[in-house]
Amino acid sequence: MDEGDEVAVEVKGAGGVLGGLVRHGNGDRAVRRGGVPRGRIRFGRAGARRFGASGFLFRPVVFVACLLLPLLAAAPALAAAPEPPPGEVSRAASLAAHLRTDPVYVTDQLPRSVPRSTAPEFAKLAKRTGVPTYVLVLPGTGAGAENEGLLGAVHDRLGRDGLYVLVDDSSVVAADAFGVRAPAEDAETVQQYELPYDAGPLLSFERFVDVIAEGSKKAAQHAADARAEYAGHGPYGEGYKEPEPLHISPTDRRNQSFLTGIVLAVLPLLVLLLAPYVRRWSWGRRSAAPAPAPTSADLGAARASKGPAPSTARFRWVVASVVAALAGLVALTTTLLFDQTTSSAAPPPTGTDMTARVERVVDGLRRDPVYTDPESPRVLSGQRMDELRKRVGEFERGSVYVALVPQLPEDESAGEAEAFADALHARLDKPGVYVVADPLAGEIDVITYHVRIDANLIAFDVPDSIRYGDTDDRSDGHQLGERLDRLMTFLDKAPRTDPPETSSYGDAAPDAVEERALPRLFSGDFWPGLMVGAFGALLVFGVVAGVLGVVRRATRRGVSDGRPPVAGVAFEAPADPSASYLRAAAREELDALAREFDPDAALPSALRTRIWDCLDTATLLADRAGAERDAAGPDGRVDDDVPPADLAAAVTLARMGRAALATGDTSKPSCALNPLHGPATGWRDAQYAPEDSRRRTLPVCATCRAFVTEDPGRAHTLRLTLPGPGRGRNGGGRVPYEDVAGPLPAARKGVPQLIRKVREYAGVQ
Repeated sequence: MDEGDEVAVEVKGAGGVLGGLVRHGNGDRAVRRGGVPRGRIRFGRAGARRFGASGFLFRPVVFVACLLLPLLAAAPALAAAPEPPPGEVSRAASLAAHLRTDPVYVTDQLPRSVPRSTAPEFAKLAKRTGVPTYVLVLPGTGAGAENEGLLGAVHDRLGRDGLYVLVDDSSVVAADAFGVRAPAEDAETVQQYELPYDAGPLLSFERFVDVIAEGSKKAAQHAADARAEYAGHGPYGEGYKEPEPLHISPTDRRNQSFLTGIVLAVLPLLVLLLAPYVRRWSWGRRSAAPAPAPTSADLGAARASKGPAPSTARFRWVVASVVAALAGLVALTTTLLFDQTTSSAAPPPTGTDMTARVERVVDGLRRDPVYTDPESPRVLSGQRMDELRKRVGEFERGSVYVALVPQLPEDESAGEAEAFADALHARLDKPGVYVVADPLAGEIDVITYHVRIDANLIAFDVPDSIRYGDTDDRSDGHQLGERLDRLMTFLDKAPRTDPPETSSYGDAAPDAVEERALPRLFSGDFWPGLMVGAFGALLVFGVVAGVLGVVRRATRRGVSDGRPPVAGVAFEAPADPSASYLRAAAREELDALAREFDPDAALPSALRTRIWDCLDTATLLADRAGAERDAAGPDGRVDDDVPPADLAAAVTLARMGRAALATGDTSKPSCALNPLHGPATGWRDAQYAPEDSRRRTLPVCATCRAFVTEDPGRAHTLRLTLPGPGRGRNGGGRVPYEDVAGPLPAARKGVPQLIRKVREYAGVQ
């Protein structure tokens, strides 16, 4: 052996391969977590000189050292690393065999959270680490120390250096680097802190790989930053910051549906209720206090408008359009905002994913009636296994099949042992007693299929000491061996039945895709939300109506306090008022005229007579019952059965009376285009009817005069029309006011003629 030659030494111990890298002269030694790795012993030039320049003693000494060193190294190793349980050795050997075939192994026990079909995605991510990477995706088995020990045992049996990663159904739970440089601990820290609990194993492994690819220096800083941002610093974890979850729960979706229903009902319904009410309230407020004569700015606005204010029909169309658009906007916004479709990051499993474990267990049961899951910790010793097989073989009622397999919420049967047993029985197609023993939780479930044993006895009377055991004592594998032995004794003593019975209820496991799917947004609590929203809209409407009513009363009191209309004014009114508008206007105008007119005031006789006649005849039309009870004036009540034409005549008379009281002038006629506007202020040539192109000289109010002066050919658009007779709230159509039945057409001939026609119409002399 020359200077610098290397001697590879491998020492096999119970915990794996022992070794080290020792450089003579400086004492360098590399020891990696999870056991001492293979190594070399290199003797330098200084060591050779100690045995002579020729080195004739060097080779024998090296030979003896190579013989003694394994024994010396193995002694402390054996003392420090006790022999692992046989079951753990078997488990690690089984997993190592899988990794020898493929560096990524995904269990078949987690199809609802990590389907086996995702193995190519894990393999693709593993290539980004830059080092040989071996990935195990297994059910969660316990503490981190057990997981690290598993990776070390798998590495020892596989005999390949690289990065070993253990993933469970939620995230990366353990990682070890054997013989390679990889910041495994820092990467594990980053994905644990930075990702929320529902990120899922695939996303967690992706973040883990990204940190590995950063290199040791950047990964260490990344881990430090993650701890500083998310970890708690107080003695009880104060300051811990939980990342926002990536998915919502079904409860969250129900809350979203409820909120959507409320908003979808409140906003459109408020517009539908408030828009007409506020419009009528505004008209009533303006009618209570006539507006001043139009200025030059008003005339300019009238010229620019090229037409009158929107009609009632157009207003309703606008309101309906706004309501529909608002409802559509709310529905679209909530659909885009609450766009989640699943409550989990788990990809949908394939049919093969959902049947892989059952096929594996059935294949094992065909060869051996006692099947032990190789991926789980071994809970039965060899002797216990032999005793159980003997008891099973001696059972006289039929075949017994024992499956020591974990039952997890993420497996194909959603953790339901009976559903798992049903699947085994369907595949195996043999009657018998099927026993499902969970090596992780320690529970035992028994299901019979066409066996001469009382089904109720199996379903309800198996002692809890057999089914569940002592769950606090896990040191001896939940005592599954002893409990299975007691179970066979219980079955042997069970009464015989005829005919054979089955204890399974045949309940199927929930569908893996539907189980994770969120309910539709417009379902479930959406309908109660609509009702709550409608009630809330009505409540808000009531509050707004009350406030506006108070404002209207205050305004009406203010108008009657010595502030009558002035010369040149015009009352405002739509060209196509509804019956409800006319009824409200009649009530307000009668009340206003009754407050403003004092019969005892010093007024000219002709003026007092005109005002009294206007008030009296208006009352005859709109408030006949009140006039009969109180001859001094109206009582403020307008009959509900008064036709719209009579209401319009009452409003016209009341407004003409108020205008006469304010100006002292009784000679002016009412506006010929719309008598509801009050007294005319001038004469203009205008086209009165759309079918008649001739122009007539008409008395018009200040507002109509400004419009007619600008566009006399469209004056007919300002003409008053009333709801015609027929069904519906506003009748069967619109009728020009001069064509309606009753006294209203007489308004075109002056107020005296209108008063006379009203008295004739009411049968009063």
